[in-house]
Amino acid sequence: MALIYIHGFNSSPASLKSRQTAEWLSLHYPDVPFHCPRLNNEPDKAIRQLQALVESAKRPVGLVGSSMGGYYATWLAEQYSLRAVLVNPAVMPYKLMLDYLGENANYHTGERYVLEQKHVDEVHRLEVRTPLHRDRYWVLLQTEDEVLDYRQAEARYDGCRMTIEQGGDHSFQHFERFLPDIFDFLQLSPEIHE
Repeated sequence: MALIYIHGFNSSPASLKSRQTAEWLSLHYPDVPFHCPRLNNEPDKAIRQLQALVESAKRPVGLVGSSMGGYYATWLAEQYSLRAVLVNPAVMPYKLMLDYLGENANYHTGERYVLEQKHVDEVHRLEVRTPLHRDRYWVLLQTEDEVLDYRQAEARYDGCRMTIEQGGDHSFQHFERFLPDIFDFLQLSPEIHE
């Protein structure tokens, strides 16, 4: 198996959850390839990056997506019949993106770019209103997410495996606690396949 971690809007592979995932994987399953691409700021290009990673993998792929990364992961999971863990996933990011039209800077890299209406439209086209294979998703939510209303994800992913914790924030505090169970859910653990 291989793991693709998909970071959120204005984030990067330097995000804490991405680093925690990579470190945990290298310690426990060093033979499992880990990918966390620095996504292009243009959504169409970002999704093509992710498709290329999935299609070039020489083995099955599991997805972990945070925020906007959860939105992308849902689209990929539906397109390629993959399992995905979604962490405080964005449900309708195209609405929130309207507040960011114009010049932006990446939180980690400082890279500046311009977000246009066409980019919002590109994201809207990726919307999955009803996930077809709900058994392939595990959704992790914290109720004090200051960016997204967790209830939107709770409704969108109704019927999926779901963990809702009171408190927390958008970063999903203490994410690392879930890593062993995440790898089991994604069926990345070798013993699951033997």
